[in-house]
Amino acid sequence: MFDLKESMGFQEGKVLLIDKELDWTSFDAVNKIRILLKNRLGIKKIKVGHAGTLDPLATGLIIVCTGKMTKQITSFQDLEKEYEACLKLGETTPSFDLESAVDKSYPTEHITKEGVIKVLESFVGEIDQVPPLFSAKYINGTRAYELARKGSDLELKSHKVTIMSIELIDFEMPNMKIQVRCSKGTYIRSLARDIGLALGSGAYLSELRRTRIGKYSVKDAINLNEFENTLVSIVT
Repeated sequence: MFDLKESMGFQEGKVLLIDKELDWTSFDAVNKIRILLKNRLGIKKIKVGHAGTLDPLATGLIIVCTGKMTKQITSFQDLEKEYEACLKLGETTPSFDLESAVDKSYPTEHITKEGVIKVLESFVGEIDQVPPLFSAKYINGTRAYELARKGSDLELKSHKVTIMSIELIDFEMPNMKIQVRCSKGTYIRSLARDIGLALGSGAYLSELRRTRIGKYSVKDAINLNEFENTLVSIVT
């Protein structure tokens, strides 16, 4: 990812493709990069930001901008996203993923592969989606997940998102894996919940990986350890 001849100039602005690891927040990754740039390169002050939050329980691509390139963050946020998602059928959780424990179980005997494919096709196009309460959306100045963790049962307002395509990659009851191409603002956790409902059952997101943002692929990204090693090689 980095050409050592052009590895300096972080203050002028760079776009970094980072493969975020499990249990890290997007802010954790940004903060780590900021600290590494300061400590390894002796930069006293530098702007660092990310173009699109990825949940702690998700892995994959985040775009991190430094210096003057932070002004371009909005343009990256607007790009199409691609995900690989694993769903567990027959159960639900309040957070729509593994952040919270299973709260209800549903029958799955009627679910077939053919039925799953038909349901997935019904989500392609513009849809109304209700974000999960366990999300970073603000409600009257408070993050929604803070309200959720205090026991609030408030439901967020729906908003329109676009699903360009959904492909069934693997199916073995009660688990399935899909690839989703979608617009900004799409919550794959909500999509998992809605797929479960459409199947006459329940579902939650058991695993998520972001594989692409616009033309930028996770195949071209590096993790934070690789980023740190690159910085070490620059200054030694």
